[in-house]
Amino acid sequence: MIKNIIYDFGGVIYNIDFKKTFEAFEALGFSNFDDMFSQHHANVLFQNLETGKITPQEFYKQVKNQAPQPITDEQIRDAWNALLLNYRLSSLQFLTELKEQYNLYLLSNTNAIHYDYFSAQLRKETSYPSLESFFTKAYYSHGIGLRKPNTDAYEFVLNDAGIKAEETIFVDDTIGNLPNAEKLGIKTVLLQPGMLIENIDYDNY
Repeated sequence: MIKNIIYDFGGVIYNIDFKKTFEAFEALGFSNFDDMFSQHHANVLFQNLETGKITPQEFYKQVKNQAPQPITDEQIRDAWNALLLNYRLSSLQFLTELKEQYNLYLLSNTNAIHYDYFSAQLRKETSYPSLESFFTKAYYSHGIGLRKPNTDAYEFVLNDAGIKAEETIFVDDTIGNLPNAEKLGIKTVLLQPGMLIENIDYDNY
């Protein structure tokens, strides 16, 4: 019997467009940004940012060192945040109803720069106080020092939340994030493009 649902964030309850960040960094002179970061890959610099090993200030400094022309922290921040679009409002409303039936958790590969942006956006554009208010607990990679698809990220959530893998569903839009969760006994759902979390038949798991 399923008691717990773990959701990814970007591409699941929030709309993102990686192409916008690629284009923004290209406009700053980077010709190979997709080699540095994508939906399926992050180089050491971006992994360090997403696991909280470096601060945003250290991140900006290192990006500037790699830039082909002088750029500011603000330009880097805005280019990095360009992929962030908007919340799926119907999905947020669905979560408020679903948490009456299940323990809900969030597990997101993100970073302090993005977190500040989408947290402020939620408060500005909706009546909801925080993203965390939808969940029993939210886990962000930069906060726990672990990121998907590494097995230890899923183990951390199971252990910290005190939940059983076989009683848990994990929903993500990136197929590469699913196998290691499945190896632990977590049931997984790949959210296809155009699909919403409210379209999932949770009773089937």
